[in-house]
Amino acid sequence: MTLKDIYFEKPYARLYEAIEKGSCEVFEFKHPLGSIRHLFIRCELETKLEGHTYYELKTPYGYGGPMISDCLERDKPVLVKEFQAAFQKYCVEQRIVREIVRFHPVFSNAEDFRGCYDVSFKRKTTGTNLELSEDPVQSEFSKSCRRNIKKALKSGVSFKLTLQPDSLGNFMELYYETMKRNQAEDIYYFDKAYFDKCLANLREHILLTEVIYEGKTIGMGINFLYGKLISTHLSGTFEEYHHLSPASILQYALTIWGKENNFTLIHDGGGRTSDPEDSLFLFKKQFGKNTEFSYYIGYKIWNEEIHRELNKFAQLTQTN
Repeated sequence: MTLKDIYFEKPYARLYEAIEKGSCEVFEFKHPLGSIRHLFIRCELETKLEGHTYYELKTPYGYGGPMISDCLERDKPVLVKEFQAAFQKYCVEQRIVREIVRFHPVFSNAEDFRGCYDVSFKRKTTGTNLELSEDPVQSEFSKSCRRNIKKALKSGVSFKLTLQPDSLGNFMELYYETMKRNQAEDIYYFDKAYFDKCLANLREHILLTEVIYEGKTIGMGINFLYGKLISTHLSGTFEEYHHLSPASILQYALTIWGKENNFTLIHDGGGRTSDPEDSLFLFKKQFGKNTEFSYYIGYKIWNEEIHRELNKFAQLTQTN
C-alpha cells in the first residue's frame, strides 16, 4: 500500500507512544475487494474488571484513521462492512473497548467510514494549494499578507531552508518561547526527548524553515515532506520581531520552495477551536484563501458489554 502522508507512518506514530502512554499498532485488512490499513495507539484504560486490563484506541497526534487502497469506489461500502466485522472481532479478542479517530482532512477518509464510526464534523482546516497557479503566493495569500511579506523582505529579512537537518536544538528555544506566550495546553509542550526522537525517526522527511534578521534567527518551523504533500508541524517566533512578520515569511519560504520542488499542497491544519472565527484559523487562512478541508472525528464502541460494565463500575466508584 502506498501511504499518502507521514501521519500514516509507524515511525511518526511512535513519537507519541510515551506521550499517550500506549503502543503503536497497525491492523491490516486484506480482502478480494481491496485493502484497509489502520494505524493507532493502544492505551490502557484506568479501570480494570476482574483483574483484566482493557484498552482504548487513539489516532496519533495530527490526523489519520483507516485508509482504503486498491478498491473500486462502488465496492467501498462492502469492503468497509467486512473490515468492521473483522476489526470488531480483533477488538473483542484484544480487550479493546472503544476508539476515537481523527480522520485526515486532505484525504477525506471520514466519508468512507461513516457506516462504521459515529462521524462528526470538528472544524475546517486550510493550506496553500501549490497547483492552483504558477504563482501560489499571488493566488493563495491575502493582499495584506503579501504586503507585509514585501515590507519585511525590504527591511532586510531573509530566510533559509534546511533539508534533513542535523539538529533541532535551536528550534526548541523558539518553540518553548512561543508556547509560553500563547499559554498553550500541555499537549503542545513537547520535551527534548520528543525532538531527539523526531530527528532520529523522521530526519529524511524534515524540512526546517528559518527566518533571519540582522544575523539573528527570529522564526523557525518544522515541516514534514511526504510524497507531494508538505505538512507544517511546529513553529516558533520571537515576539519582539513580530513587526517583521516572521510567521508569514516562514509560509512564504515554504511556498516558494514547495512550488520549485513540485509539491502540490502545504497543509497547515486548523485552529484551536471549532469557531469559524478562531484567531489561529483566520491567521492560517491568509495563506490559503481558496483552500479549505473538512476535519471529522469518529467514535466507536467496539465492545458494548464491557463498555457498560466499565461505566457501571465508574458510577459506583463515584458514589462511594
